[in-house]
Amino acid sequence: MKVVDFFCGAGGFSEGFRQMGFNIVHGYDYWKPAVDTYNYNFELNCTSKNIQEFWESIEEINKVENTEVIIGSPPCVSFSSSNKSGKADKSLGVRLTEAFLRVVAVKKYQPNSILKAWFMENVVNSKKHLKEQYNFIDLNLKEWAEENNLNPLQIAIDLTNNTTVINSADYGSIQARKRLISGEIIRNNQLVIPVQTHNSDGKDRKKKYRKLKDLLQCFPTPFSEKSDNLISDIQYDLNLAQSKITDHFYDSGIYESEWSLSKFWKTNHPFMGKMSFPENQEKPSRTITATKIANSRESIIYKTEIARIGDGEYRLPTVREASIIMGFPITYQFVGLESSKWRLVGNAVCCSVSRAFATQVLQSEGLPVPRKLNVRESFDEKRVLNLNNYLQKEFLNPPQKKKGSRFRRHAIKEGNLTVTLSNYDIEEGKQTNGKWYTSIQYGTGDGFPIQKINNNYFLKIEDLIRKEKNGEKFLGIINNGFSEKIPSSKILQNLYEKQIPGEEYHNPILLVDKIKTILNDLDIKKDIQFENKNKVFKHKSRVPLRQLFALYAINKISTTANQT
Repeated sequence: MKVVDFFCGAGGFSEGFRQMGFNIVHGYDYWKPAVDTYNYNFELNCTSKNIQEFWESIEEINKVENTEVIIGSPPCVSFSSSNKSGKADKSLGVRLTEAFLRVVAVKKYQPNSILKAWFMENVVNSKKHLKEQYNFIDLNLKEWAEENNLNPLQIAIDLTNNTTVINSADYGSIQARKRLISGEIIRNNQLVIPVQTHNSDGKDRKKKYRKLKDLLQCFPTPFSEKSDNLISDIQYDLNLAQSKITDHFYDSGIYESEWSLSKFWKTNHPFMGKMSFPENQEKPSRTITATKIANSRESIIYKTEIARIGDGEYRLPTVREASIIMGFPITYQFVGLESSKWRLVGNAVCCSVSRAFATQVLQSEGLPVPRKLNVRESFDEKRVLNLNNYLQKEFLNPPQKKKGSRFRRHAIKEGNLTVTLSNYDIEEGKQTNGKWYTSIQYGTGDGFPIQKINNNYFLKIEDLIRKEKNGEKFLGIINNGFSEKIPSSKILQNLYEKQIPGEEYHNPILLVDKIKTILNDLDIKKDIQFENKNKVFKHKSRVPLRQLFALYAINKISTTANQT
């Protein structure tokens, strides 16, 4: 059976169908690296195409080869909840999706249709921006419907019960990736959801989830020496000489300024839950994203396999590792520069998921399911821009922040409190103004109270701290050595923007992290109870003593910086 793929990208959706014996005849995409990658792997000659053209022109739809299967993955970026905090314009994503559904409607209802099934993949968040049902008028097909003796008000595409959320880990992927799948097997007049093959405990006649360590412990590290040893694909019956494996043997190490920020957001976020750092190898990988990023909560970060401290101590996945996590065979190639390859991999459909739906089509049509997957065994190396260099990176140019970049950090998250150092007013969300602020956040989410702390407030709580066990020791550390490392507000901002530790003075990240270290070393575990007339924390009477100590140190930083 033939397959045509819209928004084909790198071809993950198509690859799963090819593996099950389908004939991939064409892929449509606007982005040239995607088209080039698709052509390379499927030996086609597709050209870049703006899929919005199918919204306006029936002629353009009629040029699309009639196939038994139509698949598509409309761009998810405008639907993604992470895009501008979910507030981005969704209109383009909706229009592109409806253009795809328009093609499906024509191919499904045209005379002598051969369409057996269609499937659409997108992020989970996309569902709330699409209609549950589309009639022909909704899809700009009023005249076409009338010409074909169809009621324009008839439902052409029904997503009501033909949409489900699929977790790729349930189908053997090394990744827990949740995506929305809509579609229909025409014979059944509905979406038929493939039976899950994996689960977390291996019960109910299913296999256990694949783990990240299946990759990291069974595949050569990026720092391996060049070799012609045969390497087995951990997902396919496929072997390849190590020297032939592309986009993997290069140093993906990251600067300490990047991984330390990611670690902070993962393990000590002001109001979100704790995440593993580095990645938990005993579970499926978290979702591979289309952007290669090292300093966010979403970053996927591994411990580097060679001895390093600081810069390069941790690394990102290589493009090849990311592609394996997405389910691509090790012979699959990605065309373009590293950033393009990352985007191609991260935007793809997991091959295990597309393979499951391809299998469902075969079963629904009463056709045999192949015993052996159709996987490409070789490729033309000369046509690939290979990222391999077998070199270790020199960390000479740490990434810098933009001028006026905002800073926010707390030493500890405890007692449902954070005491925060920032260079902007957190409550008002304003831009930086050359001043540094101390504030207390109550609760672990938006909308909880914020208490602003004035300069020199640390002096008011010094006697309270002195009365506590280890209080004198703490004050001695803060006021003899630590305080001398606090620069003026201007220098503090400059050190932050340049992302350097500083020699004479410390940057704000290092200062706050040192507070955490000091508190951990002092091993302060008790709470402190305030009388109403002596309340330090306005919205709480009982707080961890460590937070009182943190308040002193954080306020010492902001006060010193503002007055120096």
